[in-house]
Amino acid sequence: MDRSITARRVATLVGEFDRNPAYAGLADALVLLIGDGRIPEGTRLPSERELTEALGVSRTTVTRAYAAVRDAGFADARQGSGTFTQVPGGAARAHDRALLPRQSDRAAIDLNCAAPCAPPQIAGAYAEAAARLPAYLGSHGYFPAGMPELQAAIAALYDARGLPTDPAQIMVTPGALSGVSIVAAALAARGDRVLVDTPGYPNAAERLRSAGARLATTEVDPDQWDLDAATARVRQVSPRLAYLIPDFHNPTGLLMSDAQRERYAAELRRGHVTAIVDESHQLLALEGQAMPRPFAAYASSTITVGSVSKSFWGGLRVGWVRAPLDQMERLTNARVTLDLGVPVMEQLATARLLEDPDATLTDHRARLREQRDALVVAVRAALPDWTFRVPEGGLSLWCQLPGPGPGPGRGLGTALADEAERHGVIVAPGPVFAPDGGLDRFVRIPFTRRIDELHQAVAGLADAWRAVSARQAGASRPRGRVMVA
Repeated sequence: MDRSITARRVATLVGEFDRNPAYAGLADALVLLIGDGRIPEGTRLPSERELTEALGVSRTTVTRAYAAVRDAGFADARQGSGTFTQVPGGAARAHDRALLPRQSDRAAIDLNCAAPCAPPQIAGAYAEAAARLPAYLGSHGYFPAGMPELQAAIAALYDARGLPTDPAQIMVTPGALSGVSIVAAALAARGDRVLVDTPGYPNAAERLRSAGARLATTEVDPDQWDLDAATARVRQVSPRLAYLIPDFHNPTGLLMSDAQRERYAAELRRGHVTAIVDESHQLLALEGQAMPRPFAAYASSTITVGSVSKSFWGGLRVGWVRAPLDQMERLTNARVTLDLGVPVMEQLATARLLEDPDATLTDHRARLREQRDALVVAVRAALPDWTFRVPEGGLSLWCQLPGPGPGPGRGLGTALADEAERHGVIVAPGPVFAPDGGLDRFVRIPFTRRIDELHQAVAGLADAWRAVSARQAGASRPRGRVMVA
């Protein structure tokens, strides 16, 4: 099914534009929207007549604007079908950086990975786990659904949030990403459509794609959830599954309100769409605010994945799936084709941490809040033209770069990431988070490093930005795909 966008929606996105001359201003606005991913790649644009009426301009203005967009490489006219958006270079990923820096990068500050260092309580939890381990050495050590005490501890987290949960609804996994793989294997047939966000978490999108899903995207604006667009997209593509991050969305940091969850859940129920809700950042509210109810409280068919990797430590490879009881056998059958469980030591350590999560999280959140605030001050001082929304939780800033549309080829975000590496900073540009391509005026900056490292990183980014600005996003060397966390 071809994706389309209404003339009214285009007019809203374009807003005011330079009318001297009008066709050039409109073309520039369209190129920027396509390049940023706000009009995704492969979208059929409105007819010239429809857009003329919506914008209140002449037909000639729209005709010449569309021609200019095509000439810039951001659209293609198909005989008898209309004008479709495209991104020069396609949806290729912008970097080849793995999750960990390579040997030669040890001196660099790696901002690719939005994961904190371990709080001091982690060592104590492992020590207690080691003391308890001998009691399990007489067994085979396999717990495909998870150790009962950890299942109960995770279920208690949901009980405390107002979502009654039986421990039998919990499957312990080696991280949330593993949970996504299990759900996809159990519920998505090859060729099924799965709705994902753009920008969104790239590793989850790749897991779904590798399972044979056909990804359809819905836009997440930097400052707010666009539920009008999301609900329209659900009706347009009729997906089997929808993967979303309502709690401090990665990478934008947005938090979906209760009213928004209720509305989106109602649309998913109407379309018989199963939500895969990633709660990996749910415990990372940094302002002491009350959190909305779990998404599953509004859609009982929701399958939730979670993890302690972001809230405690990335080296603690423990996550989970929470699902309706009638889905657990199907999920377990799919799970044993992928792995046979999580190491006992890690499960024991996690169970200990979850006995009193606030004992670890109170200081951990305070440290993250200090690092966030320090990063905000540093970016505003060194890069005053960059814009971003200060997130109330999560682990990163989603920064929009100033400047005109990049024209054909790679844009500012990718060029900045290339140049930043030369200045000792590894950072993920917007296209990494864009399943459809685009978003090359954005960059994600985690605040998970020490404050002195963040200051050093911002100084390197500022130097890199000056170099990129001087050459206006010139050619950058080709890259492969990045793995980010």
